[in-house]
Amino acid sequence: MRAVILLSGGIDSATTLAIARRDGYACLAVSFDYGQRHRYELEAARKVAASLGVVRHAIISFDMRTIGGSALTDDIAVPKGRDETQMGGDIPVTYVPARNTVFLALALAMAEARAADAIVLGINAVDYSGYPDCRPEYLDAFARMATLATKAGVEGRPLEFLAPLVDLSKEAIIRLGLSLGLDYGLTTSCYDPAAGRPCGECDSCRIRAAGFAAAGAADPRLDPTRWR
Repeated sequence: MRAVILLSGGIDSATTLAIARRDGYACLAVSFDYGQRHRYELEAARKVAASLGVVRHAIISFDMRTIGGSALTDDIAVPKGRDETQMGGDIPVTYVPARNTVFLALALAMAEARAADAIVLGINAVDYSGYPDCRPEYLDAFARMATLATKAGVEGRPLEFLAPLVDLSKEAIIRLGLSLGLDYGLTTSCYDPAAGRPCGECDSCRIRAAGFAAAGAADPRLDPTRWR
């Protein structure tokens, strides 16, 4: 079986890749260089893909800065120092308009061209920042559309869309990844890194820190020797 894995270089996508590999898929990873502020994540994605022996790692480039509307693709400050209540209060400015729909459309094209059996992605509806395109009902709707919109679907060979982390807490995700031998030191989560060094205060950094603390594990990304 072959699967296309959406790989950002973060905790969730890396864990998803490790799960797909455990489940016997030959993994084709795809990452996106879309003009993001945290473009350093692409280097993390390369390292994760290499460490887990993917069959092929494609990086697709396009520029969502021409659309803007997000702190990740526009001159908008990344929120810092927010607590859990504030993070869950509304859809934050780090939401990139229609990003997952764009990503999934490109992954769908790759999956059909490569005769893959599944698309696997690390969306999560528990420990996340309120993004509407991280919900299971969103993925179900996209999967229905994909069946109608592709040659494979029309011919009765619809792709599976798998989101193995969608109902897991960040603590549970980290515990699962560690049990699979995943090196989280290769991953990055920060929305506003300086030369790869995490800021420690954006929503993504704070969610990551809380997850490692709850799992009773040290975050290898914060090893001071990494930044000497």
